Parts: sequence; C-alpha cells; structure tokens
Amino acid sequence: MLKTIALIDGSVYAHSVCDAAAWVSKRAGASVELLHVLGRREGTADKADFSGNIGLGARTALLEELAELDAQKAKLTQKRGRALLEDAKDHVVQAGVSDVTTSLRYGDIAETVQELELDAHMIVVGKRGEAADFAKLHLGSNLERVVRSTQRPVLVASRKFEPASKLLIAFDGGESVGKAIDHMIRSQIFSGIACHLLMVGQETAPSRTQIEEAATQLREAGYETSCDIKPGQSEKVIAAEVETGGYGLLVMGAYGHSRIRNLIIGSTTTEMIRSCMIPVLLYR
Repeated sequence: MLKTIALIDGSVYAHSVCDAAAWVSKRAGASVELLHVLGRREGTADKADFSGNIGLGARTALLEELAELDAQKAKLTQKRGRALLEDAKDHVVQAGVSDVTTSLRYGDIAETVQELELDAHMIVVGKRGEAADFAKLHLGSNLERVVRSTQRPVLVASRKFEPASKLLIAFDGGESVGKAIDHMIRSQIFSGIACHLLMVGQETAPSRTQIEEAATQLREAGYETSCDIKPGQSEKVIAAEVETGGYGLLVMGAYGHSRIRNLIIGSTTTEMIRSCMIPVLLYR
C-alpha cells in the first residue's frame, strides 16, 4: 500500500499539512506517515567539553550540572517531538484516515525523506517551518532541500487547506510539467477536479500545438480541461490567474523549461510558492 509522507513540526502550517495529507491519502487510497525529524544534536545530549569555557579551578559539580541540563534539554526535545506527532495523528484520524503511523527520526531531513520515500507516492510539507521569518515571508529553509532530494511529487501546504474542486497547471512545455500531467492521468487523486492549463509567453503555432496536445491528453483521461496562453511575466500572470480564478491547487514543475531550467526552486517557482495563498504541487 502506498503512503503519503507528511513532514510535521511546530509551525502554524502543521494542521494544514495534516489536512492536505489526509485529503490526498483518502483520494489515493494511501496510508499516512507523519514524520518529525530532529537534528543530530537536538535529540541527544551534547558531549562537548565545557571545562575550557568556565575557567581554571571550576568544580566538577558545575560540569556535571551542565551535562545534566543538556540531557534534560534533549529529553524535552524528544518529548515535544512525540507530542507534535500524536497531535498530528489525532488530527489526521479525525479527518477520516484510519491507517496513520508516526516516526520520530534523528538526522538530516532531506536524507531522512530519501530513506523513507521508496513506498511513498507524495511528500507533504508546510510552506514555512517554525523557525522561518514570517515578517519577511521567507520560505522554510528545508523546503528546497526536500524538493531537491526527493523523486516524489511535493505538495507545499498553504496556511489553510481547502479541498480543491478546480486546479491550475502552470504549463511551460518542460519535462517536469509533462511528468505532472502524466501523473494526473494515472492517479485517482485529481479525479473529478476541473483543470486549466496556462502558458505564459507569446503565442506561436508550436506553443499552441503543445498546450492543446496536453489538454487533449487530460480530456481523454476524463478531465474537464481548458487551456490558454497569455503574454507577460510568468510570476505576475500566474499569480493573477490564481487570485481571480477560484483555484484550490497550483500544479507546476519544480524544474523550469526556460531561463530557470537549471534551478530547482528558483525564480517563478519560488515566487509562486511564496506568494500563493493556495497549495502548490511540485513535480521534478
């Protein structure tokens, strides 16, 4: 049975991640694995030697006290991680998913996702983590690393999740968005959801042929599908379409086909994730 991996932390996005994972899993017939990753030093006592920091003649008792405080901090961090996972599990179960597991792991988050993704069909992560700078609207520091490391589609959850009845595909003719369309054709997740393909740039005969062929593929798979080509700057045109079109999900390639093709999270993709108020589903 396939699983959806949901990355859980203490941020305000945690409930949205749970809701998104539950929605995806119910539609795909998958289980949910809730994952919280502690840094290598977060969950274990620090073995550092403090003797050089407290001066000559310091008592052994002080060193022991420092070590004890460090051990207590590690235990509290572990307890907090387990509590976050248990709360998340309750939330997903209440959302209607019965097969839910939790994992508290230690190490690098990207490496951990790589280890666990073998039988996963999708990764769900919040747009920003608990340490993100919300005032500056920076994205979470681990988001790009997760997208860079995994071979699975990554659903980036917005602040609040609502089930999508209509989705927008940012179509650029590239390999990544081609994979997105192929996955949609084969997956149950998007069944019954109307699709609109939007290509940004000057319309030419080849670009019209390309987008029409993609739309035909989706129609033949049973999707209600429309398509359009609009001139302008990708970030602004897509953002305006999202704002006015009533979409519940933006689908796009993590790799671009144009000037951003050598980046994973760069330019258009970053701006869409940063500014969109709806979830963004990325395909490599």
